[in-house]
Amino acid sequence: MTDYNSDVKGILERILKSYGVSSRPELAELLKIPLPTIQNWVSRQSLPGDYIVQCALDTGANLKWLVSGELTNVSCGGERHSSLKGKKLHDAMLANGGRAVLDRIMHAYGFNMQKQLGDLLDIPSATMSAWVRRDYFPGDVVITCALDTGVSLSWLATGHEDEALPARNTTEQMIPSIPSRKLSGGTLENQDNVSFNLSLFGLDLTNPIFIQRGSISWIVEGGAQTIGNGDWLLDIDGYKDIYTVSRLPGNRIKVTNNTSSFECLDTDVTPIGFVMLTISKCL
Repeated sequence: MTDYNSDVKGILERILKSYGVSSRPELAELLKIPLPTIQNWVSRQSLPGDYIVQCALDTGANLKWLVSGELTNVSCGGERHSSLKGKKLHDAMLANGGRAVLDRIMHAYGFNMQKQLGDLLDIPSATMSAWVRRDYFPGDVVITCALDTGVSLSWLATGHEDEALPARNTTEQMIPSIPSRKLSGGTLENQDNVSFNLSLFGLDLTNPIFIQRGSISWIVEGGAQTIGNGDWLLDIDGYKDIYTVSRLPGNRIKVTNNTSSFECLDTDVTPIGFVMLTISKCL
């Protein structure tokens, strides 16, 4: 991920130049933030990425130049926001954080699972979950994504439709696709990915899988290792199915489905994933 905090003073000087001001007090007044806040950025070597993004969209300064100083032409290849500026722009960015900005970042990279993004940028899944819970705007990740993928910084930061990627409509951008499997005869068969808005059901999953069998489908959180109470996708001697599991003393479990019920050690079965949502068709 882009590491720009090693040169906070340099970035701050380029921000001053982009806005056409000559001092930190002038910048503080322009951005409507306390001067000590800017001084803390320098002393702590930590400049919030959202202010770098705002500067790029406010002034049209090239994002790569702002971050690294590599380009000599401030406006070369830059992008201004089409309708917002200053505090209104910053507020719009923060209002589009959390799940919304995470979905845009994943779409820009072409990912359908948070785990893929975490692996690429070395971000723990717990960190991304915290972004969603707190509606946080991860400015440093937005910067990295924009530089990596070349997508519209304005769209990435605010999600405004007029800045969206032309190849896909807004609905597709905001609804990620997840892997899909057909459960048949104890095996899982690959299917085309499905678009599914997990946030409608309050789900924030790291490794979601859509499982379909007949008129019933399940959203499963894959990769779970410790079996607890609830519905599970289990592998029993190579046969995969959805079972209801109840834990018993002595590391034993009771395993039940429509056709059988038995008890065994929890190590006798292999968990594939925990069922988070069951969907039934009413025919």
